Amino acid sequence: MNILEKKKIVILGMITQHIVAGHIWAVMHYLVGLRRLGYDVYYVEAHGVSPRSFFKRDDEDGWGFAADFIAGIMTRFDLGDRWAYHDVEENRCYGLREEELKKLYSSATLIINMHGGTVPLAEHSASGRLIFIDTDPGELQVKLGRNDAVVTGRLSAHSAWFTYAENYGSHDCLLPVSSRFAFKPMRAPLLLDFWEPYRTGNGHRFTTIGSWKQMDHEIEFEGATYHWSKHHEFLKIFDLPSRTSQEFELALGKVKADDWVMIEEAGWHPRRALAFSNDLDAYRRFLTSSRGEFTVAKGQYVHLRTGWFSNRSNCYLAAGLPVITQETGFSNVLPTGQGLFAFSTMEEILGAVDTINGAYEQHCSSALELAREYFSYDVVLPRMLMEVGL
Repeated sequence: MNILEKKKIVILGMITQHIVAGHIWAVMHYLVGLRRLGYDVYYVEAHGVSPRSFFKRDDEDGWGFAADFIAGIMTRFDLGDRWAYHDVEENRCYGLREEELKKLYSSATLIINMHGGTVPLAEHSASGRLIFIDTDPGELQVKLGRNDAVVTGRLSAHSAWFTYAENYGSHDCLLPVSSRFAFKPMRAPLLLDFWEPYRTGNGHRFTTIGSWKQMDHEIEFEGATYHWSKHHEFLKIFDLPSRTSQEFELALGKVKADDWVMIEEAGWHPRRALAFSNDLDAYRRFLTSSRGEFTVAKGQYVHLRTGWFSNRSNCYLAAGLPVITQETGFSNVLPTGQGLFAFSTMEEILGAVDTINGAYEQHCSSALELAREYFSYDVVLPRMLMEVGL
């Protein structure tokens, strides 16, 4: 290899399965961040899952439309010739040709299985440089604790494992600790210049974006049920709008008509997330025109004390906007009380709102500084790379 040739890193992702802007921004933070660190980066989808959202009629080429979608995203970020979409079932490649893709796998310094969503192909694991990033801790660790053969087999194809459960292994974290797979805690990286310059400075509502009700992925663990759906946590503080003059806007998906009425009657300001959440720029405008973020977390993250922190919330911070979010144990590793506030009770929410509104610009500055110090790509990614010997 030419000594001047950049080391290649491949991101295995699933943006055609999750056509939402927050998910796409999260992937691009890795790709562009690694590129800024001097790596030659590639985005590849090789998960074999049919892109159902791109099949409008049975006679249409949904795979081709999905490939076009990827091409558009990558071109926007100057990666127009650095992607591949591999239809594993039909063995068709879009973007890079099949022989180019195989050569890429064999020459890559690192292959990153984002979200662990790709079942490793032989050429992925054969490299010995495939790593796993668990972005949604909880179910995976519980299944590992039960020696689930499918999960164990999938993880075995990797050479290193990371998790967004930053409290993993701590005395107050309830997640089972694997003796076989040495998960290393990490957090979601970001690029401040994707967010900070776009802050409008005129937001008056705290906002958030997410799904209201998702009834899958429940965890039964040691006699307790841990919920995936966020509505369980919202209902615990549902009368918040009646306790303060501060307004809260919830951009929501998966809301039934009767739930929508209930949310409005409680004093929240709901809006349809699907009206903008699949558009990168509209998503960013919604976020950066907010006063800050108020949100709950999934019950699994909260009650298992995972230490998980949202890759959406860190974008609010990067925009210089304060965040009030439900405690998951992240305050063990992130500073709170200036720009970022963790809550477990209604009184803590109300106190955080009053504190922020009493010195708003100060907390905006603190939020931005926290993002720079703890979430910037040039802080987070070098630590991950160091863990795998790069």
